Amino acid sequence: MEINKIDKSNLRKVILDEANQFEEGLKIAKDIKIEGEFKSITLSGMGGSALPGNILRVFINDLCKRNSEEKERLAVYQNRFYSLPPEAYENSLNIICSFSGNTEETVASFDEALRNNLKCVGISSGGKIEQMCKEYGVPFVKLPIPYENFQPRMAIGYFFASIFQILINAGLIEDASAELLKMANNLREKTKEIENIGKVLANKIKGRTPVVYSSTKYKPVAMIWKIKINENAKTPAFWNFFPELNHNEMVGFTNPQANFIVLMLRDKDDNSQNQKRFDVTADILKNKNIPVEIIDMEKGSVFYKMFSALYLGDWMSYYLALEYGQDPTPVDLVEDLKKIL
Repeated sequence: MEINKIDKSNLRKVILDEANQFEEGLKIAKDIKIEGEFKSITLSGMGGSALPGNILRVFINDLCKRNSEEKERLAVYQNRFYSLPPEAYENSLNIICSFSGNTEETVASFDEALRNNLKCVGISSGGKIEQMCKEYGVPFVKLPIPYENFQPRMAIGYFFASIFQILINAGLIEDASAELLKMANNLREKTKEIENIGKVLANKIKGRTPVVYSSTKYKPVAMIWKIKINENAKTPAFWNFFPELNHNEMVGFTNPQANFIVLMLRDKDDNSQNQKRFDVTADILKNKNIPVEIIDMEKGSVFYKMFSALYLGDWMSYYLALEYGQDPTPVDLVEDLKKIL
């Protein structure tokens, strides 16, 4: 495969291989069994290592709604700080996620969990998290590092699938792994089509500040699009969701201070009144000379809707990076900050 001269670490190859992460993620966690009665999970992680928790909440909520026989709904809490939230102490399975294994906020939270004898499982590619798991006898999932300079934000499939398998093994959710693998196969089949859409979208975004909007249900997707634009294309981006944005943020476009473009991720199965808000808001913004792109999410399972939209976000942000002459892999400002800290 020819490597683009700007894309020095060949992020295109990483994106092309993303669909394979789900099967591998299920496999590496297949023997992890956590004993206990849990009412919730608390996922501690930062940056790309935290993103699977946002997606997991969407799926678990959907699973409970469509399965009337599902037992008490499993709550999903997220911790993006140096210490655990109160919920982590209340019959919660603490899932410690750090791709490098050395994220200081996550290591500090893990240390707190160990000091308080909380049930935990660690997930990383090595580092301090692996060492602490071995020292204290905590179940551990070791993530692969498929390429040199592989970035945590590109490991969502590994993280999500391994956490998913852990929850299945613990009896906390039903086994929907076949649905997950079917989604991955569908992604492989539509790779070229989605890549081409992403390339066209990047060309439209170039030179503008993107604002990503979604429905309430899929707001994690909008947030992750924003993050991928930041880290891949090295440019500011923002996100919000309907209908909340209509009650505040929309007014800000009365006096816009940047050259914005609004990207709306629309779910055709969303509340009909909420879908109407997409069109009406788009018209209002266009009258303010704000360009709007409405992107209809793919039809299918919740898995496929989420991950196909995320896949499109990866391609869009990748080609936007190339439009700006930016190597999409490194995050130099983050590394500079770590050195100063």
